Amino acid sequence: MAKKFDFNQGLVDLEKIVKTMESGDLSLENSLDYFSKGVTLTKQCQSALNEAEQKISMLTEQDNYTNEKPLKDL
Repeated sequence: MAKKFDFNQGLVDLEKIVKTMESGDLSLENSLDYFSKGVTLTKQCQSALNEAEQKISMLTEQDNYTNEKPLKDL
């Protein structure tokens, strides 16, 4: 079974990649490798965010939360 993507760990890993690349101490080959890993992580994070947005949308539609209400009316 495939391991579920951990969004928070993905962000931590992306931050490490950015810091490493910003250091300027990498060869071109290593920079490309880190860049490739960063692109993959970015896509995984975006996919996780899209999935969460879809779940929230489905839940709010089911519970009739589609119309905004002022706080004083709650």
